[in-house]
Amino acid sequence: MDSLITAAGQALAAGDLLGVLKRVGLRDDPPALALRGIAMAQLGDLVRAKTLLKAAARGFGPKEAVARARCIVAEAEIAIVSRDLSWPMKALETARATLEAHGDHLNAAHARNLGARRLLLIGRLDEAEQMLAGVDPGRLTPPARATHELAVAGIAVRRLQTTSAANAFARATQAARATGMPALVAEVESAALVLDTPAARLLAGGGERLLRLDEVETLFASGALVIDACRNVVRREASAVSLSTRPVLFALARALGEAWPADVSRRALLARAFGARHVDESHRARLRVEIGRLRDELRAFADITATSDGFRLAPQGDHAVVVLAPPVDERHAAVLALLGDGEAWSSSALAIALDASARTVQRALEELSSEKKVFPVGRGRARRWVIPPVPTFPTVLLLPGPLPSD
Repeated sequence: MDSLITAAGQALAAGDLLGVLKRVGLRDDPPALALRGIAMAQLGDLVRAKTLLKAAARGFGPKEAVARARCIVAEAEIAIVSRDLSWPMKALETARATLEAHGDHLNAAHARNLGARRLLLIGRLDEAEQMLAGVDPGRLTPPARATHELAVAGIAVRRLQTTSAANAFARATQAARATGMPALVAEVESAALVLDTPAARLLAGGGERLLRLDEVETLFASGALVIDACRNVVRREASAVSLSTRPVLFALARALGEAWPADVSRRALLARAFGARHVDESHRARLRVEIGRLRDELRAFADITATSDGFRLAPQGDHAVVVLAPPVDERHAAVLALLGDGEAWSSSALAIALDASARTVQRALEELSSEKKVFPVGRGRARRWVIPPVPTFPTVLLLPGPLPSD
């Protein structure tokens, strides 16, 4: 390795990005391209950085497998940061295996962290956890340790394990402060705010109040019958019935849950579930059919009894009934939940994360755009979607992936 490359590498480690460009800005050999690519990425020019790193990876010879693998890991990090979820993660796995085989455990651990972050974005929590299980946090440098603990905290948050999440955030904060990097400290502190921000509304007894994540965790363990409008499921402790593909049944369940212990009139149920403005015999017949289907779905938790005016939810045992709703009811809440991370998403990445068709996501974005709730940036294939920051709309419960008992 020549002296300029060594000096540029030392400048990069010290955060002197202009120093890196000063030393290798006019060179086109693979080591220089790689250093310029990483520097450009840290300066925010991700498009240029991606091009430089790709060229560097192509330029390294067969005997420079580790250098090529490091470039691929850097490309993967750019892809994840820019929400390019279609980037081939198999290449990242191959690079990680190469790094581990050659004893570069630090960069191999970074590759695992990146893989876990992508799996976390698309709600595959078990796989993300398995990915991180192969990392020994004690062998990581402070920046890598902070990134690792952020991923651990992210999984715990999504699983509603708030104590574990708080512990991971504390470890991440300690590691970030050890780096002396203000941006990393700010990132950790910003991520940790999720534990102190109201995440849902509790509707019970005719009133409502906001709940933090730890309060939601406590509610799920309380034995109450929860009509969960964040995931469109009905749950009691570890048991749950998903009505996410049956919106009429969930609308009926939510109406009955909001009114509990009182009943709900047939007219009100028809208006909530079908949007009916008047009641005739055909509406009544359809309501009886749908109530029968809902009764079958909820048989393990509750009965639905007919009253003189309508229907009433009757939970089994001495269990209360509550409704858990998002802080703001929004038709395309899942799209907003993903955009709520503050990054610019492509419509294809949203479709991958939500496991929905591209057309479905595009329709949602067009509707949200017409309401000025999201904004496009760029054109054509480079178009991305962003959302203005709305601190009062925490969205973690709306993100895809399983919650406890799912």
